Amino acid sequence: MAAALPASLLSCGGQKGPGTLLVGGLPVTCNLTLPVACVARAAANSADKAGRPQFLYEYSKYSGWPEIKESLMAGRIQAAYMLAPLVMDLADRKIPIKIVSLGHRSGAVIMVRSDSPYEHFKQLAGKRIAIPSRFAVDYLFLRKMLAREDMTPQDIQIVEMAPPDMPAALYAKAVDAYCTGEPFGAAAQRAGYARVLRMTRDEWRNYICCVLTVREELIQQNRPLVQDLVNHVLGAGVWLDAEQQNRNKAVAIAAGKKFFNQDPNIIQFVMENPTDRVTYGDLRMIRPEFEELMQLSIEAGTIKHPVAYDTYMDESFARAAKPAVISL
Repeated sequence: MAAALPASLLSCGGQKGPGTLLVGGLPVTCNLTLPVACVARAAANSADKAGRPQFLYEYSKYSGWPEIKESLMAGRIQAAYMLAPLVMDLADRKIPIKIVSLGHRSGAVIMVRSDSPYEHFKQLAGKRIAIPSRFAVDYLFLRKMLAREDMTPQDIQIVEMAPPDMPAALYAKAVDAYCTGEPFGAAAQRAGYARVLRMTRDEWRNYICCVLTVREELIQQNRPLVQDLVNHVLGAGVWLDAEQQNRNKAVAIAAGKKFFNQDPNIIQFVMENPTDRVTYGDLRMIRPEFEELMQLSIEAGTIKHPVAYDTYMDESFARAAKPAVISL
């Protein structure tokens, strides 16, 4: 797949300039629209012979949400994919950031060992279940499943763990199940020792997790740059869901060292098993969905009180958006 793409597009580097924007992200398929947007903008720049001022986005890989949060708070980066409830909390604490776009839909899974007896969620009562963080929307997904079975978090043993460590922990029987985003479910499933117990695609179709977040000074100082980034993220979402061939190209891009630096076979597995395991085409920002997410976060104790929608949200870019045509 990589052979079908020019090497210059697989790096998204080499064109530094005043319009270059570092955008933080994690090596997870929920963030896949970011590498695609980055490469698509670089390709459009290369194809533009008119000499017009050009923007450029550079993917900045982080190992976890705390690191992205600290960089965004300190202003070391001006934009990043972030957990939606975390943005709500930070904005409430007067950190000058706003959500300007969604990054994906669905994409979380609850994994158990292939040889386990668990077929129904209720069978996990009393078991050790790993989550990435209590701020993670994966944890809210787990809580929704608990509530559906008239269970509470006290009915299970919750363990916080970095998602890359979860497959090995399940293999070693250090946990009985884990709930996280991809590709860390697919890694264990493809290796043959784990299977999916539940997916957000089946249980929570309007699932929101990673959102494109920017600092307010960037909005004030360079609205055209933010609008262009939103246009490319939305365009990447449409492109990813349009046909499987596009997803194959995205796998080749994301697996590269400048982006996720992962086994392309695992990312490909996510893209195909099933094809809507993670979706990207519908990135509308719908207020009631965010308000539901906030209520779930309040019930989970990760947000202490309701936060006004306009405190953490800037819908103006989504309303003005013209999804970029992705030519890769």
